[in-house]
Amino acid sequence: MSISPDQLIPAGLLPADGRFGAGPSKVRDEQMEALAQAGRTLLGTSHRQPPVRNLVGSVREGLTRLFNAPAGYEVVLGVGGSTAFWDVASFGLVQDKAQHLSFGEFGAKFASATNKAPFLQASSVITSAPGTRPSPAAEAGVDVYAWPQNETSTGVAAPVHRIDGAAPDALVLIDATSAAGGLDVDVSASDVYYFAPQKNFASDGGLWLGLFSPAALERAARIAATDRWIPDFLSLQTAIDNSLLNQTYNTPSLATLVTLNAQVEWLNQSGGLEFAAARTAESAGRVYQWAEASDVATPFVSRTEDRSNVITTIDFEDSVDAALLAKVLRANGIVDVEPYRKLGRNQLRIATFVSIEPDDISALLACIDFVIGRG
Repeated sequence: MSISPDQLIPAGLLPADGRFGAGPSKVRDEQMEALAQAGRTLLGTSHRQPPVRNLVGSVREGLTRLFNAPAGYEVVLGVGGSTAFWDVASFGLVQDKAQHLSFGEFGAKFASATNKAPFLQASSVITSAPGTRPSPAAEAGVDVYAWPQNETSTGVAAPVHRIDGAAPDALVLIDATSAAGGLDVDVSASDVYYFAPQKNFASDGGLWLGLFSPAALERAARIAATDRWIPDFLSLQTAIDNSLLNQTYNTPSLATLVTLNAQVEWLNQSGGLEFAAARTAESAGRVYQWAEASDVATPFVSRTEDRSNVITTIDFEDSVDAALLAKVLRANGIVDVEPYRKLGRNQLRIATFVSIEPDDISALLACIDFVIGRG
């Protein structure tokens, strides 16, 4: 099947917005309007003063409402993104040993972080092939169980739950970076539900946020009181103390906070997590139904119950050059549908985050059919 590198897609087929990246993600126009309005009142002002602290407070209150956080849970935030949080958690939440589920790039990275910590025992890592997911298992000596709710690299989603037989004081840490605000969750089934805001929250990176249970807050305080050396920037207790004052330890990006707050307000006004989960399910369903009906494309994740509703990965037969297809789409204003680089598959990765209009997903699929000659 031949794809012309300079092929033009008719304007009538193109989506209204061509951003389908897995992060950073599409930012809604209303968020940019909120940023413009904050230009003279917030940007360029001190993050220790009431205007910015009120903004942080609004984010914390909005996330508590969005996730229907149980009493005693606190929204904690810090600078550095999810990558920094893996080090924060290695220093401040793992007492002796962690168990990780590794079924893609990001679960593996957290496992690497705890494995490198010289004050921790070697981590227990349960793996499965890309496109599948393993399950956690109770294990003696493990005090933290960790896995991604959504593996951004492969489009596999995993349930959030407690582990039968685990030690009563063991914590469950869920990497929700690409899941939060787009997939349904009961945060009471976790002790730390953490994420960065550049996916469903359609903001920029460089910030981590998490909903912490009372048990996680107690663990952080207990470890902080020991003689374990913890760099100030990676001190979880410092982040907690500052968050309770509606601020961060060091200067955050105010633009990130403004656009994040605007997105959280929109989600809550639109119907909360129920609205968000239904919208992403609609968009993802269109992709999977299209792929299942195609004679050249198939969903990469074979088990229906493991397929993500916020990151869809679609394999193509060898007759379709997916890399060239992505290049043609990009030339026509449809961007960031390339596969995760380390998978090395002949596939497209299409984000279906909550900001993306389901009808734009349908338009994207029509464009793909047109380019490969099946329109």
